Amino acid sequence: MKKIITLLSLCMPLLASASAVQQTKGNFVDKFRQLDEILPTPNVYRSAAGEPGEHYWQQQVDYNIAVKLDEQQRRLQGSQTISYKNNSPHTLKYLWLQLDQNIFKSDSLAERSKSFDQTLQPEPKAKAAKLSLDQLRRQQFMSDNQLGYEIANVKDKNGKALTITIVDTLMRVDLNEPLKPGKTLSFDMDFAFNIVEEDAVGARSGYEHFEKDGNDIFLLAQWFPRLAAYTDYEAWTNKAFLGSGEFTLEFGNYEVAITVPADHIVSATGELTNADKVLSKTQLKRLKEAQDAKRPVFIVTEEEALENEKEGTRESKTWHFKADNVRDFAWASSRKFIWDAKGYHQGGKEQPLVMAMSFYPKEGGDLWKKYSTESVIHTMEVYSRYSFDYPYPVAQSVNGPVGGMEYPMITFNGPRTKLQDDGSRTYSLAEKRFLIGVVIHEVGHIYFPMIVNSDERQWTWMDEGLNSFLDGVAGREWDPNIPWGVEPRDVVAYMKSDSQVPIMTQSDSVLHLGPNAYTKPAVALNILREVILGRELFDFAFKEYATRWKYKRPTPADFFRTMEEASGVDLDWFWRGWFYTTDHVDISIDRVYQLRLDTTNPDIDYGRLREIEKNKPMPLFVERNREEGKTLWIDKNPDVKDFYDDNDQFTVTNKERNKYQMFLKDLEPWERKVLDRAVAEDKNYYVFEFSNKGGLVMPILLELTYQDGSKENRVLPAEIWRRSPKQVSKLIITDKDKPLQSIVVDPRWETADVDVENNHYPRRIIESRIETFKREKSKDKVNRDIMQDIKTELKDPNDKTEEKSGKKEQQP
Repeated sequence: MKKIITLLSLCMPLLASASAVQQTKGNFVDKFRQLDEILPTPNVYRSAAGEPGEHYWQQQVDYNIAVKLDEQQRRLQGSQTISYKNNSPHTLKYLWLQLDQNIFKSDSLAERSKSFDQTLQPEPKAKAAKLSLDQLRRQQFMSDNQLGYEIANVKDKNGKALTITIVDTLMRVDLNEPLKPGKTLSFDMDFAFNIVEEDAVGARSGYEHFEKDGNDIFLLAQWFPRLAAYTDYEAWTNKAFLGSGEFTLEFGNYEVAITVPADHIVSATGELTNADKVLSKTQLKRLKEAQDAKRPVFIVTEEEALENEKEGTRESKTWHFKADNVRDFAWASSRKFIWDAKGYHQGGKEQPLVMAMSFYPKEGGDLWKKYSTESVIHTMEVYSRYSFDYPYPVAQSVNGPVGGMEYPMITFNGPRTKLQDDGSRTYSLAEKRFLIGVVIHEVGHIYFPMIVNSDERQWTWMDEGLNSFLDGVAGREWDPNIPWGVEPRDVVAYMKSDSQVPIMTQSDSVLHLGPNAYTKPAVALNILREVILGRELFDFAFKEYATRWKYKRPTPADFFRTMEEASGVDLDWFWRGWFYTTDHVDISIDRVYQLRLDTTNPDIDYGRLREIEKNKPMPLFVERNREEGKTLWIDKNPDVKDFYDDNDQFTVTNKERNKYQMFLKDLEPWERKVLDRAVAEDKNYYVFEFSNKGGLVMPILLELTYQDGSKENRVLPAEIWRRSPKQVSKLIITDKDKPLQSIVVDPRWETADVDVENNHYPRRIIESRIETFKREKSKDKVNRDIMQDIKTELKDPNDKTEEKSGKKEQQP
């Protein structure tokens, strides 16, 4: 029976998608259609509430690794024993491993599928293709070096060889005996590879060489063959590593022995278990002092690091690290490292201590001394409030050539100080903001996805978008003046661009990864929190998601369902619009009609009509006749008069009054009561007409300005569009003494509306600039300059679709 249930649960998502409701008549578009036809059907592994099901499972993979860094050859050589526990209900005949270093091989799928785009002139005639020095450097480095893994001695626990098949960045290991559910196997292998120069190839790890002192910084990640994930929703996650899609991995326990030159300092995932063997007594004492220090304590000072730089050594040390319940392992090594540390007692002194630490060369300077470790602690303080307490013993920030990357307990971050002519070092405001921002972002990744273990290869937004949203929360608690890239206005240019693709697009197919995977989902969550749900409901639901999926592997459906189930709000329209389409927000207020209540009482209504007639502008013909002094016939002949000369069409007679009394006589008591109250209150009635020009339904945020200068905010919920997604109207009633003067839709730009000019009624004058310039003799040149000025003026200053929201993560 279990097998039948499993087969049905795998088939149902396909059936649901195939039977999606189709509109065959009319042009109605249901923006509020339920997502059930898109999302996978709930099953015993993942419930309809968005939480792990009663039979949820994931694999366990433990590693025991010994690795040696050959500094001179810039080469790693290692051996590992892998222990794999099959917690799935399936028998496995083979295992798949990730060989991420193979992406640098000249015949890799990533290399062979790279495209080269020509740069064209504005004129019809094309320029020659351009090849940058960076591109040349990359090609030269890759052709000069033998790159990719060397794999040997893959054997089971009995020493019997295992057959392997390498497919680009993946390796299949055929088991000598099938691995049944609940069983564990172990196997060994040796591996080696030449480390890439990060600056040359643009990788996520590698070495950086310093010409002046002759030393290197080594950042090692994706450095050992790792088990690919085997999941309940996809089985083996065997998408090739092409560069953009990061890594989905299994949790496990690690014991790693790292042998490096004796004068190197090593930072790594996990706890250092042989500190007494690799650190001096002074360094051990400083580490102890750092636990309760107010500011970071130097474990290795700048002066000591400078001494280490002067000469190398042929001796070596082996650093032992232990890490439990992590999904990856990374490390860094250099004799250039300054090392500072500060203890963080989350929740109070009695709570487990976390050591926040930073490793950086002298080039990091005061920028790193002041802000790196403090940024690490600030991140944990904020993220823990919105998710769960930081569960590991260390959190580290390491400076190196990588702009920003994350791994369990360790992050790589790029910015540095600049050397001045007088030998001092300084940094710009941009570099300061970059460091603080990238440390918060990358340490935040230790929560998402290093603990909440989403599949980055498929759904980049689940770690980058969620983390960008939270780094914006943490960043604005640090300094709101720093542009964190999570405000609705930050995504406007991308959302109206033709190069936008849905957020749910697989990462390697996204055209602009930064705005798609970072900014747009972060902005969406910011709007969901501040505009739609409110902070209390959103924060409760988000924390519920984080705690439910801590140390587990969620999918988008699990996130969507949890946020709805925990908040109590149906958000299918929101997920569909923001995550599955390329619609944008553009709500226009087109017209406003002011209505007056027709009381049918002629003594009231005729007086109002008279005032309306009196206030009409005088016809131009009449005005000019008066100016010319023309005398009217009725003025020349005052003796010829009748009733209608002394009374106008709005004069009330008994005929109108009798008709009104008959009307009142026919009213029910409740109708008379309603009418009398309306007449007494004499309120203002306005009909607002809106159009949805962008296609994305959103709440309509209104700012009403009254003639007395006061303002009022009102919110029309997104559901107002449910039966008419393109145009809606709304009756707004104000008190008699509160006539309207103007209306603004989304006055604080909270919904990422791409055209704020049609948000005003009456329309406002559009502010722009006019610049003077010196005319040149050439008429053609003048015309070209004018056109260029116009293009520059019209270019949106927020259009940064090629940027990655300030995260600066680098990819090969």
